[in-house]
Amino acid sequence: MSHWKYMGESVSEPPKGAYGFVYMLTNTLDKRKYIGRKYFYTSRKKPLTKRQKTAGRVRSTRINKESDWREYCGSSDVLLQDIDKLGKDKFTFEILAYGYTKGQVNYLEENLQHKYDVLTDDKFYNNSIGSRKFVSMSVTPELINELKKVDKKLG
Repeated sequence: MSHWKYMGESVSEPPKGAYGFVYMLTNTLDKRKYIGRKYFYTSRKKPLTKRQKTAGRVRSTRINKESDWREYCGSSDVLLQDIDKLGKDKFTFEILAYGYTKGQVNYLEENLQHKYDVLTDDKFYNNSIGSRKFVSMSVTPELINELKKVDKKLG
């Protein structure tokens, strides 16, 4: 049985036409969370054989394969260490929303990560937003104060 739940129901198959989903993992012991995304399928180029090649410019075909979404537990190293140490049963795996294009999945993930301030709130495991890593950036009280000033200014 799948560890993924959507609106309280176990998910064993992707909804028709869905490209992927945005999820939230919650550590049931300390309530820390992680917001991320997962695609249902991976896609790669496969070169055509000599026999398949035509006079046109097509040199490869796309191969779609189901991803590891059924077993997937996130991409944060700290989160994965906690899952290994505490056990998968100490976490909830909740699908928040489905996206029907790659762009929708990416937008949903980044929108929710910004909305819930996953980088500045220590209730989250996240250390990046989307695929951008903030490796050289440290979240300091001064940075948080600057963000608060902007919030005040904008309303």
